[in-house]
Amino acid sequence: MVPAREARRRSGPEHNGNTDVPDIVIRGGTLLTMVEGESPVEDATILIQGDRIIQILQGDCPSVHRAELLDARHCIVMPGLVNAHGHTAMTLFRGFADDLPLKEWLFTKIFPAESAFLSPDSVYWGALLGCVEMIASGTTTVSDGYFYQDATAQAFQKAGLRALVAQGVIDFPAPGVPDPRENLNAGRAFMEKWSGASDLVRPGLFCHSLTTCSETTLRGAGRVSEQFSSPLQVHLSETEEEVHEVLKRTGKRPAVYLDGLDLLTDGLIAVHGVHLSDEEIDLIARRGAAVVHCPESNMKLASGVAKIPRMLERGVLLGLGTDGAASNNNLDLFQEMDTAAKLGKVYTLDPMNTGAATVLKMVTVWGARMLGLEKEIGTIEVGKKADIIAVDLQRPHLVPLYHPMSTLVYAASGGDVKDVIVHGKILMRDRRITHLDTEEVMARVREISDTVRTLS
Repeated sequence: MVPAREARRRSGPEHNGNTDVPDIVIRGGTLLTMVEGESPVEDATILIQGDRIIQILQGDCPSVHRAELLDARHCIVMPGLVNAHGHTAMTLFRGFADDLPLKEWLFTKIFPAESAFLSPDSVYWGALLGCVEMIASGTTTVSDGYFYQDATAQAFQKAGLRALVAQGVIDFPAPGVPDPRENLNAGRAFMEKWSGASDLVRPGLFCHSLTTCSETTLRGAGRVSEQFSSPLQVHLSETEEEVHEVLKRTGKRPAVYLDGLDLLTDGLIAVHGVHLSDEEIDLIARRGAAVVHCPESNMKLASGVAKIPRMLERGVLLGLGTDGAASNNNLDLFQEMDTAAKLGKVYTLDPMNTGAATVLKMVTVWGARMLGLEKEIGTIEVGKKADIIAVDLQRPHLVPLYHPMSTLVYAASGGDVKDVIVHGKILMRDRRITHLDTEEVMARVREISDTVRTLS
């Protein structure tokens, strides 16, 4: 028998009862739609045609001879994960400069390494390695900010991942933009080149921070982002030192300063937010800006603990990000979820705080919303894009299964992801990436690392 809610999905208004033959059928498994109020669906079948979901059934469906079949029995089937903040090509510097304070890490290690070794070629291969790592751990959408972003965009297209790829903007000579006076012109050119150029890649701008971007740069980046209807991303209040520097220069706390520039809007994605005051959190909530929590990076660089419980209480839109592999050091969102949930409990000494359902929303529904993609991804529903993953429960650490959300957050890892579909294309099947030569990608990055090693 098909539940009433499943019948409603089958005849959704987007398809007017479309009964065409699907290209892919996912059979069996426990379906976690992430639709508000919906319980897990046992023995679910999902039919995909082109890049979209056309039917969701409970139980088997009639034989479909031309469709590619994915066996999801003994799996949790769920929306692909959204990594709301990353610097994908920084896989090049994984393990290069560990156990240092943020400012020393950035100015004495990372910035010099980027200046010496980044090029379109190295960024392409570093980004492609990050894509391989994220596909293998269930991430299907990424919000990325870095330099030489034409190469990053090409890597995401090659990998088949969905992405908001943002050109880095900073008031220093930067890779690909040696004259900082040209930073906004370079950003605009990138936006013009990639707007509408890809089904998977959308362009954006990423201002490095309030201490490395002037008021003129911040305002200009805001105008360009608004013109192209793209979110503006910025590192915000990551360290106490940053907050003190902004206070000294402007007389205002960082979020208040941004608000005075008319940038604290629903078009802003603020990353980290570790040292936001309660008043700033209230202001962010009123303005509708989003915050990305990067707990593992914040912990590793000893930046502090973001007030996520307070943000949740005030209704701030929250996402979860891995940050770059140079400060994490992996891109596994399952591990990030586990850390975020437990850190929220330790911070409040409340075991009920930052529960599994909450952090799952951060990497699905809320992550999609902050990127402006909530009508396309983030839940599994008829008419939405087919960005779907299957997590294999045939692992000792995932048995037994009582509560799927708890199992995913507290027990699963990225290595348990079995199948990955993005935009209706199978990118990984039975743990095998189907369309990329992963050995070549790793070999190319190893070659690049041999030159980076000379700087350490």
